[in-house]
Amino acid sequence: MPALPFSDWLRGHAVPLTHLDPSAPLDDLERLRDLIGDARVVAIGEHSHFIHEFALLRRRILRFLVERCGFTVLAFEFGFSEGFPLDAWAQGEGTDDDLSAHLAATIPVGVDEPLRWIRQYNRTAATPVRFAGLDIPAAGGSLLPALAPVADYLRRIDPEILPSLQEAMRIAESFGGNSGAVAAPAWARLATTEQDTLSAILARLLIRFRALEPLYVSRGDQPGYDLARRRLEGACHGDYTFRAMAGLFAGTGLTADTSARDNYLAESVRWHLERHEPGTRIVLMAHNAHIQKTPIAFDGHLTGLPMGQHLHRSLGDDYFALALTSITGQIPEMRRDEETSFGFTIDHTTLEAPEAGSVEATFADAGLGLGIADLRRARTTGDVAGPDRIRMQSVYVHTPVLDAFDGILSTPASSVAEDIRL
Repeated sequence: MPALPFSDWLRGHAVPLTHLDPSAPLDDLERLRDLIGDARVVAIGEHSHFIHEFALLRRRILRFLVERCGFTVLAFEFGFSEGFPLDAWAQGEGTDDDLSAHLAATIPVGVDEPLRWIRQYNRTAATPVRFAGLDIPAAGGSLLPALAPVADYLRRIDPEILPSLQEAMRIAESFGGNSGAVAAPAWARLATTEQDTLSAILARLLIRFRALEPLYVSRGDQPGYDLARRRLEGACHGDYTFRAMAGLFAGTGLTADTSARDNYLAESVRWHLERHEPGTRIVLMAHNAHIQKTPIAFDGHLTGLPMGQHLHRSLGDDYFALALTSITGQIPEMRRDEETSFGFTIDHTTLEAPEAGSVEATFADAGLGLGIADLRRARTTGDVAGPDRIRMQSVYVHTPVLDAFDGILSTPASSVAEDIRL
């Protein structure tokens, strides 16, 4: 018996949604409760940053998971080290206007509105919602957001090694920027001796941290040590990513070399899970390319092992990946431009009709409009012909979609957010 076309399966199983408005009633999302089950980490993706509809849907789903399902942490594709001041702000520290200063030098990937909602929610909540950053510092743009607090730690705990760290900070400051698109080319222009000195210092520092853990803890405490070490690990992964990105831009990169960043993202999720109270459940927001559970490949060439693949291996069904996609509309295509603050400009690009075999084409064929599909259920039937590609920006990632994600939320059209500040 031939496999059932996925569009036919969607007509019988996808759940229509009725609202985009984050403040609208949440009843249409109740089916999501069954989809995620008891998952401890629910990832909400997007096929492109800076999409208006995706931002609205993520905020609605965050509300639902917090208010009706008891989730208490929002984790975001945002710097691990930089996330702690944002968590303090979300818990009520400072004034409402302080958030703009916290985010002034960061890529506007949509963290501000969820944070504002959390701060408002926490004013009356019995159980406050926490915020957790996951990423390497400055999205791969600079090591200083991680190294500066490590320097403060070493002044108290191990001042003998502080000059080495200060030398690493000197080199890092000479090329750092606001994103990897700025920093990686600048890193490539450093003298080889500077590049290698930075890597060697960071490796030596991390080995010393690991070897002297009992001493460091005796001079301070375990939480302080754990946080400083995680920040230093972020700097090491960031340094590795400079090399990987420079190789990618030059066409000389190693296979899947940029996976170091996704590995750090996944380890940061587990770090936060281990340090929050038992039973903590995390809402995780990142690009579809980070949350998917299968490798990223283009034209048959392996380019990365995403965070979602690492989390699925370690958490199993406790990890749920929900991709967000769109059938038509516009997306912001990012074009490299080193002269800009973040290393890229935005082109408003009109999406072409979905390719045959894509998940977007099947939603269009099914005529569903705004809706959500449970891919775990489709996998278990064993007789559904799943799509073999999904949008990433204006191109497609070829992957078995039923394996890559646990759910798909499709909106009929996407539009570029109007208030992007770059």
